[in-house]
Amino acid sequence: MPRETPYLQVADALRARIKAGEWKVGDKLPSRARLGEEYGVGQSVAQRAMERLIIEGLLEGRAGSGTYVSRPRERLRMVRSRQGEGCGGSPFRADMEKQGRDGRWESSSAARTAAPDRIAERLAIRPGDMCVVTNYEYLADGLPVQLSRSWEPMAITDGTPIVLPEMGPHAGAGVIERMRSIGVDVANAVEVLRPARASQEQANLLGIGVGDLVMVVERTYYDADGRPVETADIIVPDIRWEIAYEIDIDPAGT
Repeated sequence: MPRETPYLQVADALRARIKAGEWKVGDKLPSRARLGEEYGVGQSVAQRAMERLIIEGLLEGRAGSGTYVSRPRERLRMVRSRQGEGCGGSPFRADMEKQGRDGRWESSSAARTAAPDRIAERLAIRPGDMCVVTNYEYLADGLPVQLSRSWEPMAITDGTPIVLPEMGPHAGAGVIERMRSIGVDVANAVEVLRPARASQEQANLLGIGVGDLVMVVERTYYDADGRPVETADIIVPDIRWEIAYEIDIDPAGT
């Protein structure tokens, strides 16, 4: 988004003043009318600038009181490891429990969705083959943490109790546990990290700004024969999380 957009210019100016210490944590900012007059913009522009800084975590709005400088958000570490992937239940929930957080998610699935070219390539199927696609919104202590879009080939799951991840006897379980229940043993996972910029939809769901940096984790699970059984794009907002990998070392190895 071009920086000449008026509300972004005002947001940049306010951000700089906060970082310079003109307003400290807990200080109340001038009204939007006063800020609009100071920067020669309308109140709606000043409001959008302040909302942008609220999204970034620099400001907080208090109903009936005004807008205040907030305490800086902690940038947390998201550890991805063999132990996390292999544990029973959900790796996300296990990771959040280690941090003392309540990890939950909301999901919605659509069966018989044609695989686009890039997904078909990752799943080693033909473009247009039927998949179940599931969109996840992950929450930690009620706040958005990450998004994910998962694709599972219906050639593997069709006619089984796990065809829809949020239904059946294994609803809410991780991919590994669900696949194991139908005799498919996940042997390994491959993850590729790609930086990207948040789309409007992603920004709305994650509570960040459009164009903010996100990390896309392209994860694919494989069975013992090397067959891909699921692939997902996991969207992590960089402003709130850093991704770390824990790698097991065989002490007897060389």
